[in-house]
Amino acid sequence: MKKLSLFCSLLLLFFCHPLWANILSPYNVRDYGAVGDGKTLDTEAINQAIEAAAAAGGGTVFFPAGKYLSYSIRLKSNISLFLDHGSTLIAAGEGDKGRYDDPEAGPGNKYQDFGHSHWKNSLIWGIGLDNVAILGTGMIDGKGLSRGFYSTNKHWENIGVDARPYMWDGGANKAIALKLCKNVTLKDFTIVRGGHFGILATGVDNLTIDNLKMDTNRDGMDIDCCRHVTISNCKINTPNDDAICLKSSYALGEARATEDVVITNCQVSGYDLGTFIDGTYQTEEADQVPDQEGPTGRIKMGTESNGGFKNITISNCVFKHCRGLALETVDGALLEDIVINNITMRDVTNSPFFLRLGARMRGPDNAKVGRLRRVNISNVNVYNADSRFSSIISGLPGHPIEEVSLSNIRIWYRPLPEEEEKNIQQEVPEYKEAYPEPQKFGVLPSYGFFIRHVRSIAMHNVRVHVLGEERRTAIYFGDVIGAELRDITLDVPSTGDKVVSENSEHLDIHYSKEAKGREKKNE
Repeated sequence: MKKLSLFCSLLLLFFCHPLWANILSPYNVRDYGAVGDGKTLDTEAINQAIEAAAAAGGGTVFFPAGKYLSYSIRLKSNISLFLDHGSTLIAAGEGDKGRYDDPEAGPGNKYQDFGHSHWKNSLIWGIGLDNVAILGTGMIDGKGLSRGFYSTNKHWENIGVDARPYMWDGGANKAIALKLCKNVTLKDFTIVRGGHFGILATGVDNLTIDNLKMDTNRDGMDIDCCRHVTISNCKINTPNDDAICLKSSYALGEARATEDVVITNCQVSGYDLGTFIDGTYQTEEADQVPDQEGPTGRIKMGTESNGGFKNITISNCVFKHCRGLALETVDGALLEDIVINNITMRDVTNSPFFLRLGARMRGPDNAKVGRLRRVNISNVNVYNADSRFSSIISGLPGHPIEEVSLSNIRIWYRPLPEEEEKNIQQEVPEYKEAYPEPQKFGVLPSYGFFIRHVRSIAMHNVRVHVLGEERRTAIYFGDVIGAELRDITLDVPSTGDKVVSENSEHLDIHYSKEAKGREKKNE
């Protein structure tokens, strides 16, 4: 019996090995004419292999070791692409004597940018598909993809246009783009230089993303209007934009929520491009980012927020040399029922926590200001965060953020440089319609938390420290009704008060025994 069991186990391993997958699959791209030398265009051969598999009812299209230069690859239902060890799929460029598929008509509105509005102008794309996968430990290199930045070329200025997306005629700006698909798995491969989006998934249901590595020059993955999503065990370096970004745009022509999402066991960072994959982890270059505000690399909900965000958990994640968590709804949608647990951050380049309810309202004219409520953040350790922008929890007058819980939080901030003290905002504008970023608020009057227009916030077992001398208050409350603070430790500023409240009611604050300092109230 033991011998039979061992034989079955060995048989199972044999059949699951990638080499055996190659033997089993009749859809090896080399059998359809792919050369794999990194110079010859293999687009036609790859798409022929996919068509053959689809005609047979489905199957695995196999990429053995080699370098496959290609323009648009068109996925079909019931198809897996398998990138074997040593295989690299390379996005062709302007000089490779071809072109990507033209962008389709799109949603017909201006509520999101060009990149979110089209899918076919991509290295790999699929629309309206069921049961598709991209698997294997190979690599996708978006060498020929556009980053999607805007150009101030004189040609556009001469015809009265300030800027247009930088993309050559026939170019593409996404490594993988999927729209209105179901049952999708992306697993084990690596993306480098993924263009504007390494992965753009819009309206995808039952999406599993597991064990990916990404070192890319704009967004890592944008999960837009998707439901039932699991993102796990991914390592994503994106110095120039967001690493994992949940969105709910109007790209489908309707407001659709991103909901029922799990993000777990992931690492995000903003190291210099390419230094994550090569293992040098450099932080020396001041590379250009879209908003000119430093390395990004974070996990975020927003900015596109027409449909909203519901039932989302983020757990067991590491942030390094990047911005902090951002939860934003600014286009009229709900953001609710969010649980964030077991997070560690180090060398944070702006606010560790940024919860923002705004009124940019980029969407249909009948939209109303949204709501941000029922957010639970616990067990977070943050070291060496930029204190200029504090941690921000900010709604709007008449539209407060509701029911926020922060527990078991430890934050160590860098002190405000003396030369920055002249930039402290004594009266912080609302920036109601501004693009939501912590830097837009300027240098804040509190180094720890800036909490404004909030109803019901609980802070339990929270420690806020400064790695040096700090003159600003630790926590600012403005227009806050109902705050319960238990076991709070705040490093005392050398001048001023550790807590300031203005136009706030029902603040119940109990410091830990070692906390010292004063509290100032301006009712």
